[in-house]
Amino acid sequence: MLIIRNGLLIDPLHGWQKKADLQIADGKITGISQHIEKGRATEYIDAEGMLVFPGLIDVHAHFRDPGFTYKEDICTGSEAAIAGGYTKVVCMGNTQPRMDNEKALAYFYQKAKATPLKLYTVANVTEGMEGKRLTDMDALRSYGAVGFSDDGSPIMDTKLVAEAMEKAKALDCPISLHEEDQNFIGVHGINDGKVAELLQMKGAMDLAESSMVARDCVFAVHTKAKVDFQHISSQESVEIIRFAKQFSPTIFAEATPQHLSFNETEILRSGTNAKLNPPFRTEKDRMVLIEGVRDSTLNLIATDHAPHSIEEKGQGFLRSPSGIIGLETALSAVYEMLVKKHGMTMVDVLRLLTTNPASLYGFELPSLQKGATADLVVFDPQAQWVYTSGKSKSSNSPFLQKTLQGKVVYTIIDGKIVYKDRTNE
Repeated sequence: MLIIRNGLLIDPLHGWQKKADLQIADGKITGISQHIEKGRATEYIDAEGMLVFPGLIDVHAHFRDPGFTYKEDICTGSEAAIAGGYTKVVCMGNTQPRMDNEKALAYFYQKAKATPLKLYTVANVTEGMEGKRLTDMDALRSYGAVGFSDDGSPIMDTKLVAEAMEKAKALDCPISLHEEDQNFIGVHGINDGKVAELLQMKGAMDLAESSMVARDCVFAVHTKAKVDFQHISSQESVEIIRFAKQFSPTIFAEATPQHLSFNETEILRSGTNAKLNPPFRTEKDRMVLIEGVRDSTLNLIATDHAPHSIEEKGQGFLRSPSGIIGLETALSAVYEMLVKKHGMTMVDVLRLLTTNPASLYGFELPSLQKGATADLVVFDPQAQWVYTSGKSKSSNSPFLQKTLQGKVVYTIIDGKIVYKDRTNE
C-alpha cells in the first residue's frame, strides 16, 4: 500500500482541486481523505507543498526504434518519458522498417514489455510513408495500432487523405496529420521571416501549413473522423481550426511546449537545436498559439519528442535534421508558460495533457476518483532547475542550459513508484 500525504490533489476530469491524502493499493486509488493514517502502508510520500495529479499522456513522440536506435530506443525513450511525468505515450511510425506491417508492430510491442511505461504506436497511413497507397489499415489495427499517421511526411494526395479518414472513422481510431506542403518550403526548420532573411535563407512559409490544414479540415468535417492536426505553428492554422471545430467535435489539434515557448529568434541562440518542422514562427504566431490553447482550439499538448545525435545536429543548419527532444522538459515548460505567465489554471492545463489525449485515443479517462488507475505525478511547483542532460540518448533541445520552473518529483504507474527525483537528496 502506498500513501501520499499532504499534497494538493488536482482532478482535471472532474475539475476540482483540494488538499488531501491519497491511498493506493493493487494499482488503484482506494481512498481519498483529509487524513489517512500510515497504518499498513509499505510506502509513504510526503507531498507537502506539491501537486498530485494523473499521469501525463503524450500522443506524439518518436522513440526511433527500430532503425535509428543510436538516437533513442524504446527503453531510453521510456525512461525520459517517465522522468517527465508521462505514464502513457503514443509513438509515431517513421521508423525503419516503417510501421506498415505486422512484424514491425510485433517488434515494438514485444520490446515495450520491458518498460513500465504504457506504450503504444500508430501505424502508417500509406505504404512506406510514400503517400501513394493506403496500408491495410484493418489488419494493422488488429495487430495493435492505436491510430494512423505518416508523421514527418505530409500526404499530398487529397483523395487518399479522404479515404484514410473514412477508414479511420470506420475503425474508430484517430488519424494524425503532419501538415506541410513542400512547395512552400525552401530550407526546412526555419520560418520564412526576418531571421531567415538575416541568415540569407528562404525558409518555410506559414502557407505550407495553413493551406493543408484548410484542405484537411474540410475532409474532417465531412467524414466526422477523429483527426489530430499535429504540432500547429501558425496564426492562420489556429484560426482555420477554430472555425472548423464549429462543425465537427472530433477535430483535435496539438500545441507543443516548444512552439508555446519560443519564436523564430531562438535559432540565433540555439542554432540547430531550434531547428524543427514546422519551425518556430513569429512572436505574433506564438501568442496566437497560446490563445488557441486557452480557448481549447488547440486541445492537446504533445511533445513531438524527436531525438537526433550530436553529430547529426552538428553538421550545420542546412544539413542538420529537424527535430528536438522534449519529454523531460514539457511539464515544466508548460507550467511556466501557461500557468505562471498566462494565468491558466492547472486544472485546465492538465486537461490538455491527460483527459483530452485520453479522449482522442479512447483510453481510460484519468482521474483521482476512488477506483481509478493509480497513474500519478507528484510535482513540485516551486522547484527551479537547469536542464543540462537527462534520460534520453540525445540532447537536441533549445531548453538546454535554461532555468525551468517546477519539477517532477515522483512518477507512479499502476500504483508503483517508477521514478523519483534524487537531485535534492
